[in-house]
Order: sequence, then structure tokens, then C-alpha cells
Amino acid sequence: MGVLGIIGGSGFSALPDTELVQRQWLDTPYGAPSADLLTLRHAGREFLFLPRHGEGHSIPPHAINYRANIHALSDAGATDVVALGAVGGIADDCGPLRLCIPDQLIDYTWGRLGTYYDGADGEVVHVDITAPFTSALRARLLAAGAGIGLSLRDGGTYGVTQGPRLETAAEIRRMERDGCDLVGMTAMPEASLARERGLHYALLAFVVNWAAGKGDGGEVGMDEIRANLAGCGDAVRSLLLALLAEA
Repeated sequence: MGVLGIIGGSGFSALPDTELVQRQWLDTPYGAPSADLLTLRHAGREFLFLPRHGEGHSIPPHAINYRANIHALSDAGATDVVALGAVGGIADDCGPLRLCIPDQLIDYTWGRLGTYYDGADGEVVHVDITAPFTSALRARLLAAGAGIGLSLRDGGTYGVTQGPRLETAAEIRRMERDGCDLVGMTAMPEASLARERGLHYALLAFVVNWAAGKGDGGEVGMDEIRANLAGCGDAVRSLLLALLAEA
């Protein structure tokens, strides 16, 4: 693995048990990233960390400057990016507290600035994202999890919705028919932008609620989501630190 960048998701605007090496603000041609880019150290290895929603979790998913975030990580030297994502569970084996390493996605978002090739420079480029998540990086995450006895779901399809509202039960039924196992709001355009920049990209998804109409069929409550975010915390941090230690 080259230089690892971690994109912090909901509940992960910081990473404990690490040493701060540098904090830097990187302006980009695409505007401001979500927060300062941190260089952290663990087990003698330095890596980059950027909280997707800002340090105070103040930026909703539809308003994130994804282009600036990926550009800043790339400019700082990242070659591999592991993104964290709190998700809802659709598949029967994707209940709360489940950790998943998806291998596919379906993009249901709209209006997001999702490419660096917007025609402004007269260049039209079509990137291939047949496999939106890098298989080698996914394998490293799975191996790191196995090394610490952590059960991870290998594979699955992540449906990306616009947010910030949660989905209706009918929308989740549609997504289930489409083949989605998980639902979240941030994997696109992150995955395609990373591909355009030549970065290896994988997603560590952690389930914080049953999607609408699943589970017991009741309403999705924020208290439940917050509690499950906290419940996933130790496992997510342990997996990331194990990945760093093995690199």
C-alpha cells in the first residue's frame, strides 16, 4: 500500500490512538474541502485523515464538496483511500452493527458535482467504474478484519441516495428490487472522483439502522442511529488501526 487516506464519516470526525503530525489547509481549484487535512501517525506509519462532514459534522451529504475533498487527498499524496460510511441495512444479514465491505453501488443522487471532466477544458473523458471499489484494497480490509477476529460482510451493493432526509419504505422496496443491500448517502461521487484521480478506493460501511420498512417496520429514530454509531465505534477503529499496522 502507498499513502493511505481515510475519509471520516458520520460519528468519525477524529481518530483516537493516533499522533497528530501535521494539520494543513489545502485550497483547491474546486473550492474548499470539508476541513483541515490531518497527517496522523500510528504504529510508526503516517496517513492522511479528512472528515467528510467537517470537524463538527456540520455539512450534510448533498452539500459536501466531494471534488475538493478528493483533490486535496490526491494533492497531499494519497494513493489509497478508505472511506467510512454509516448506512442503513436492507439485506436480511445487514442489520444494525454489521460491518460491510461492499463491492458494488447504484447511484440515485442528482445534481452533485461529480466529475473533474466537466468540459471546461474542452476534454471529454469517460472513466470505467465497472468495479467501483478497488479489489486489492477491499482484500486488505477483509484480511485486517480477519487478523483481529472481526466479522465483516464481504461484498454487497450500496445504494447512494441524495439525503439529507431518510428514504421512504417504497423507495427502499424499489432499491431492494434493484439489488441493493445497503443504503447510504456519500459513496458517490466519491468513488468515481477517486477513479478519475487514479486513487484506489474502498468503503467500510457500518450499519446504524434498518432501512425504512425493514426490521420491525417502525420509524427510524435518531436516538437509535446515534446509539448504533457508538456501538460500531470500537470495531471500526480497531479495523482501521489493524490495517495501518499491517501496511
